[in-house]
Amino acid sequence: MKKLQEKIPVAILGATGSVGQKFVELLANHPWFEIVALTASERSSGKKYRDVVNWIQSAPLDERIGSLVVRKTQPDLPCKIVFSALDAVVAEQFEQEFALSGYVVISNARNHRFHPSVPLLIPDVNPDHLAAIAKQPFDDGIIVTNPNCSTTGLVIALKPLADSFGIDKVHVVTMQALSGAGYPGVSSLQATDNVIPFIKSEEEKMESEPRKILGRWDGSRFIDADVIISASCNRVPVIDGHLESVSVKLNSACTINEIKEAWVSYRSAPQELKLPSAPKQPIHYFDQPDMPQPRLLRNLENGMAVSIGRLRPCPILDFKFTVLSHNTIRGAAGGAILNAELMAAKGYIQ
Repeated sequence: MKKLQEKIPVAILGATGSVGQKFVELLANHPWFEIVALTASERSSGKKYRDVVNWIQSAPLDERIGSLVVRKTQPDLPCKIVFSALDAVVAEQFEQEFALSGYVVISNARNHRFHPSVPLLIPDVNPDHLAAIAKQPFDDGIIVTNPNCSTTGLVIALKPLADSFGIDKVHVVTMQALSGAGYPGVSSLQATDNVIPFIKSEEEKMESEPRKILGRWDGSRFIDADVIISASCNRVPVIDGHLESVSVKLNSACTINEIKEAWVSYRSAPQELKLPSAPKQPIHYFDQPDMPQPRLLRNLENGMAVSIGRLRPCPILDFKFTVLSHNTIRGAAGGAILNAELMAAKGYIQ
């Protein structure tokens, strides 16, 4: 697509939290979007962002953004696009208020993921679900969500298999990074020398969200994909990068080489449109027997690509493999930014 003539002003709701900070970091030098406002709790409003944020990102805080005065989370911001990093406790109310006031809300929160006309969007997987926006009840506003961080890597890995062979059943066991719990997240006494075999609501999300994403919009409602998913989720002492062991039963026979080819050749709308945050190759396959590993591959293609390895026959289902994705980039802020880029390219954001 043609390069935008000028940057689109955007705001970040809940900018001081860990996901809000990742939005700030990724948008600081974005070619299409420019941060013009940040919101946080009332105790932070009226103060400069650098004075209220406990900055935990690896890149230094941008000086211009650090000098912005934090505003209250209310729909009087000098832009029409807002990225929501709000906690789920308050996200539903605020996101609806902004949408009903004419804003385009790109949300990382879970609250609207199963709204009957809100796309649960991964641009590499279901860009056609944006058609549901025409049925939204938010007047001139829009809400679009991205899925749970553990869902994202799984669904990107499943999409080429669904297209080429069809999927009947999925069994997934996750090893999820500490950053997925936010900041300060899991205490050191819990995380060190330990694995926690429970993450609240995570298994329910992984068993339901992929069915909506891999399903279809029929013009009036979403129809879930006919696939059964069983998930077991674990928190492990890794900073970033969710690793998942996946077994699948397919609807048609295929070979290991055909599956690998389906993965590495897969391209979708973000690549066709050359969106700024899009990985050139959304899925990378590694033949080494001990790959993928979070420390080595989580930042592949700026953290936006998914890494897969260890594809082999499964004695219970058909095949099993390991998938890795960066949970705070691809699975959170970076994925939401890619959603906004797709919407801009498709004319939903002016």
